[in-house]
This record gives sequence, structure tokens and C-alpha cells, in this order.
Amino acid sequence: MPGTRTGRRGLLIGATALAAPLNARAQAAWPGERPIGFIVPFPPGGGTDVMARAMVPYFERHLPGSRFVVLNRPGAGAEIGYTAVATAAPDGYTMGVAITPSLQTIVIERTPRYRLEDFFYLGAVVDDPGAFFVAPDSDVRTLTDLAAFARANPERVSVGTAGIGSDDHLLMMAFQRAANVRLTHVPFAGQAPTITALLGRHITVAAMNIGESMELLRQNQIRGLGLAGERRWPVAPDLPTFREGGFDLVGGVLRGLIMPAATPEPIQARLAAALDAVMQDAAWQSEAERLFQPLRRMGPEEYRRAVFAAAEELRQIWRQTPWRDQ
Repeated sequence: MPGTRTGRRGLLIGATALAAPLNARAQAAWPGERPIGFIVPFPPGGGTDVMARAMVPYFERHLPGSRFVVLNRPGAGAEIGYTAVATAAPDGYTMGVAITPSLQTIVIERTPRYRLEDFFYLGAVVDDPGAFFVAPDSDVRTLTDLAAFARANPERVSVGTAGIGSDDHLLMMAFQRAANVRLTHVPFAGQAPTITALLGRHITVAAMNIGESMELLRQNQIRGLGLAGERRWPVAPDLPTFREGGFDLVGGVLRGLIMPAATPEPIQARLAAALDAVMQDAAWQSEAERLFQPLRRMGPEEYRRAVFAAAEELRQIWRQTPWRDQ
């Protein structure tokens, strides 16, 4: 009949017209009844896991109606967790913790199933300097002692880290160059197994972040040799910096939150706003201090710039000294 011809183009236009209101309603209903998966790319017990779990009630407070569930996806130096975020459905129900430098080093050293462009960068949360620790009964008392012992015992000094290309590993490599020594790298899948190895005297040194090590330090289960921060941390005033020990080294980890880049912008904006509200919440600030989490507030744009700037610096390091071979 005249005026009733639809055709393929008409069907497509009609489908699009129907889908648009449905998508709008889905976004308006978000977060709805489904929990938001909060992916941690390391095993339970480390500083990253502690941070994520501690943040959940504050997120739920500042994003009314939401529920979060922490999902540990360890393996391959955090690649498994990052890939899980990048390949998740972009529906607002998956976010995760990203670690600089491991987010970037994985992309530089191999071809994973994610790119840095695959993420929306919600914001930074914690900036945790690295440090060297030994068992409390170790004969090594200072960084100078460590350098001297390593020179006298080539490749006999074992250093545990959270994995190849982690900030711990990069700090170990930098110390090797600065002290002109050769250390033996022992990578683990996160901080928790590194601690177990150090307490069991299976490694000589643990390279770990200060925040996630403070409880052990206070309990005298480990002893610090040096902090790779710009200055001493007030929470650990007796721990000298690497610079004070004669080694001009600064390094650590920047922990932030990411989600799939294709997530609808209104959902990105609401979750980024919730994160900003959490970071300004005095109760969260107090809880972070209690958990030895050195906070670093960055919004989406600043955090994204920091991630890509670090990637360029790490590419330069890779060209000079590929960390996969160290």
C-alpha cells in the first residue's frame, strides 16, 4: 500500500529510535540493583587490596543506591586484572585499580589485550613511595651496608618485588645502577607473598611501598633501610631517604581508578564525582591515615595526563635498560 513501505533503512532508523530511549533509561537507572565490580589486579592482603576494600563504604555513601564488590584478579604482573577492566562490558558495572608504573610497563614490554587508551581515568587516590626492607635480624643496617655486601657477594643478594616491571622492580634496577652492584630479582604476584618470603628469610631484601609496610615496621617484623621519597614520611620519621643514604633515587606507586573507556559519559561523570567526594570526605581521610595510605587527589584529566607522561618516561628507560631482562 502507498505510504507503508519501510525497507531496511526504515527498520534501522526505527531500531535506533527505540534503542536511544532504552539506553537513556538504563543510564538514568544506574547503578540500579546490580553491584559494581571493583577489580584489584593483585591478591588479597596487599596495599592495593586494602585501599580498595577500605574505599567501598565511602563510595556507597557518596553514590546513593550503589553496591560495590571487590574482585581480586591477580596474575601476570597485574595484566589479568587490567585486561578484565578493559574488556568488560562498558555499562558502568566494572571499574578497577590501576597502578603506575605496572599499567604502562606491561604495554611497553609486551602486547597485552589492552591499550592505555582503552580506559577512562576516574582519578588518582594514593601516591605511595617505595622502600627497601630487611628482616629485623639482618646484618645489613643501611643502604651503604647493602651496597657493600652486594659488591662482595655478586648476585647473592636477592630482592623480592611485586613483579617484573613493578615500581619495586624499577627501584631495584635503579639501585643496581647507582651502587654499581648486581642483585638477584625474585618477582612475586603482589606484596603479600613478598612479605611471606622476607619473614621466612627466603630473600635478602623486600622492595615494597612504605604505606603497605608500615604495620609490619611498627611491629618490628621488618626493618627499613631507605625510603625512595622526596623527603622522610612523618609516619616513619626514623626511616632515612635514599638520598640521605647517598643514592639519588625517588620512586613509588601511583594508585588510581579506571573503567572501560566506552562507558557512557554520564556514568563516567557520576562515578568520577563520587570519587572526588570520597577524597574530600574527612572520614575517608582519617581512615586512609589509619591504614597508612598516603593520599594523592587527582581528577580525571590530571590523572590521565600523569599516566601518559609516566608511559613516555618508562619507554625511555626501556630503550636503555629493558627491565624484562633484569
